Amino acid sequence: MAAVFLITGVIQANWVARIPAVQSHIRADNGALGLALFGLPIGLLIAAPLSGWLVSRRGSRLVTTLAGTIYCLILPLLALAPSVWLLMLTLVAYGAAGGALDVAMNTEGVMVEREYRRPIMVSFHGLFSLGGLIGAGIGSGIAALGVGVSWHFLVIGTAMAFGVLLASRWLLPASPSVITGGPVFIRPSRALIGLSIVAVCALFGEGSVADWSAVYLSRTLKSGPGLAAAGFAAFSLTMAAGRFLGDRANRHFGPALVVRLGGGIAALGMLLVVVAPWTALALAGFAVIGAGLSVIFPTVITVAGRIHRHGQRDMPAGAAIAAVTTAGYVGFLIGPPLIGSVAQLASLRVALGIVVILGLAIVLLAGTMRSRGR
Repeated sequence: MAAVFLITGVIQANWVARIPAVQSHIRADNGALGLALFGLPIGLLIAAPLSGWLVSRRGSRLVTTLAGTIYCLILPLLALAPSVWLLMLTLVAYGAAGGALDVAMNTEGVMVEREYRRPIMVSFHGLFSLGGLIGAGIGSGIAALGVGVSWHFLVIGTAMAFGVLLASRWLLPASPSVITGGPVFIRPSRALIGLSIVAVCALFGEGSVADWSAVYLSRTLKSGPGLAAAGFAAFSLTMAAGRFLGDRANRHFGPALVVRLGGGIAALGMLLVVVAPWTALALAGFAVIGAGLSVIFPTVITVAGRIHRHGQRDMPAGAAIAAVTTAGYVGFLIGPPLIGSVAQLASLRVALGIVVILGLAIVLLAGTMRSRGR
C-alpha cells in the first residue's frame, strides 16, 4: 500500500514538471492551456463519487489496481495529444483515474490501518508527499537534460504501472465488514457533513498556497524569482515531515486534538504570512502552514472510514471516503479562483486571510472526530 501512495505522488509530480513542454507541443497560449487543464478537475469530480460505489461493490484492491495502472498508462497519452481539446479530454480521463485511485487507495489504507491496530494513514500520505518531491526532482532533471516529453512520460508511466501491478500482490482483499454493508447513496449524517467541511477547509488552504504563494512573494513582497518559488518548497517540505510524524501524534493525542492543533497552527502560519513585511518571515509562515495542514486531510479520511461503525452503520467505508474526498476536491478547486477574485477587489493579503478564517473553522469543527477517531 505504501508503494501505491509513493507511485501516485511520483506520477503527479512528473506531469506537473513537464506542463511547459506539453504547452509548447500543442502550441497553446496560457488561456488555452488553462482551458485544457480544467479537464483534470472535471475528471476528479466525476470519478470520486462513482468510485465510492464501485469500491463498495467490488472492493478496494481491484479498484486500486485498475485505477492505478490506468493512471500511470494515461501519462504518455498526455504528451501525445495534438491539440488543446484532445489534451483536455485526455486530462478528463487522467483526472477520473486519479479520483478513482484516490478513493480506492484511501479505503485500502483504512483497512491496512485497521489490521495494524494503530494510526498509519497520515504516513501513507507522507509517502505521497515524498513521491511528489522525488517526482519533481526526476521531472526537472529529465527536462534539464533535454529529453523529449513523450519518451519521458512513456518510460516513467510504464515503470510506475509495473510498480502498481507488483504492489497489488500485497494489497488486502476486499472485506465485506469494511467495504460493504448497505446502500451507498444515503442521507449523510451530521458527523459526515462535519468531516466534509473540514476537508473543504483543509484542501482550500492547500490549493491556495500552491497557486498563490509565489505570486504573493514576488508581487506583494517583491521577492526575487528564486525566493518566490521557495515559499511552496517550504510548505511542501514541512507538509511531508508533518505527515511522517502525524500518526504518532494521532496515537498519543487522538484525532480531534491533532486536527484542532493543525487548524490552529495553519491559521497562525497564514496570519504570519499576511502580516509579514519581509520575505524571510513569510517563508517561515508558509512552512508553518504546511506543518499545520499536513495531518488534517489524512486524519479526516481515517475517521470517515470508521464512520459506518459509529452512528451511520448503513454507509460503507468506500462511500464515506468518497464523500469527504469529493468535498476536499471542491475546496481545492474553488480556493485559488476565490482568492484571486477577492484579491482583485481588495488585496492579496486580504484574500489570503480567508485561509486564517478556515483554519479557525477547522479548530471549531475538530470535535466532529472525537467520538469516532479512537
